Amino acid sequence: RTENTKEDTVTETPAATRGSRRSGGGKPAGNVFSRFFAAMGLFIRQVIDELRKVVRPTWPELVRYTAVVFVFVLIIMALVGAFDFAFHHLVKFVLDSGE
Repeated sequence: RTENTKEDTVTETPAATRGSRRSGGGKPAGNVFSRFFAAMGLFIRQVIDELRKVVRPTWPELVRYTAVVFVFVLIIMALVGAFDFAFHHLVKFVLDSGE
């Protein structure tokens, strides 16, 4: 008796059946230009489908997210400035101590 596992079963996704570039005979379907424009059309349709899924933030959410990013950038700038100041004076102390 053999057991079927997920690895044993292979299912074909709708994308694999629709987007197949080869026809039944194993030869490429259409010439290079028709395949190119077909691929571009598919790409544009997929982009439009994905854009329909986008959820835009409300005005209060947008203001809140912008404020969070602004505060985060200010904190990182302060940390980098503090490290720069500290390392500058540390290097200056080490190099000037020999004189």
